Amino acid sequence: MKFEDWPEEWQEWAKLTPLERFRESEKIFAQYLAMGGSLDPDPDPTSPFYDPSEWHAGTAHGRAGLRVLRRGAS
Repeated sequence: MKFEDWPEEWQEWAKLTPLERFRESEKIFAQYLAMGGSLDPDPDPTSPFYDPSEWHAGTAHGRAGLRVLRRGAS
């Protein structure tokens, strides 16, 4: 596929310098995390290290997540 045949969005991206692409990627990544994206890998049941009892959806590395503790007025 020739450059001229690429979608306009791809052409704009290809015309950016490596530093500009990196900065744009940082913005996209921040937006992904703000929308609830996760860096946790999906479990791999084919791995010899996979232990289904250690992994639960929504937890970090198979451990319990952080909780906000609320204190009542005292």
